[in-house]
Amino acid sequence: MMLSCEALLRRLRWLTAFVIVGLVFSGLTAIPLPTEVKWLVGLMGGSSNDQASAPIGHWLSKVQGGLDAAAVNWPFLFYGTDWLAFGHLAIALAFVGAWRDPVRNRWLYTFGLITSALVIPWALAFGAARGIPLWWRAIDCSFGILAFLPLWYCRRWARELDRESGCAAGPGGETV
Repeated sequence: MMLSCEALLRRLRWLTAFVIVGLVFSGLTAIPLPTEVKWLVGLMGGSSNDQASAPIGHWLSKVQGGLDAAAVNWPFLFYGTDWLAFGHLAIALAFVGAWRDPVRNRWLYTFGLITSALVIPWALAFGAARGIPLWWRAIDCSFGILAFLPLWYCRRWARELDRESGCAAGPGGETV
């Protein structure tokens, strides 16, 4: 069943907005990292002294200890997470172009697919080099997979819009 141009464009924009919101959310959560980890430790019942606690709780307690030490002794290290947040926000801003005109800017979907796929080897390699548990690296890899799926549909639908004559979105976002 072939969707109308308007319906296809609406779906494409909805998924593009999902990607944008995901990037913004993931970027903004990189800034208050010590507070978030402290909250997660409380939620997971972690304790650095209790080896019997769940592996995630124990790991989060260890992370919290490292963040607390960094906050006291080397607060400038958090500047790296500030730039991580900025990078996510900048990429989200780029996807606004794909939201406005998905046919002309469909290359952004390909870019997103490539970077999403690269999350997996990046997390596995650097996670291993930094001593991150494999199960935590799997969580990190899931973000690449979670982004890949909507981007794949977006690229597919943008190509479909391009193939349909008179179906492309104009610069103002309207269907022409």
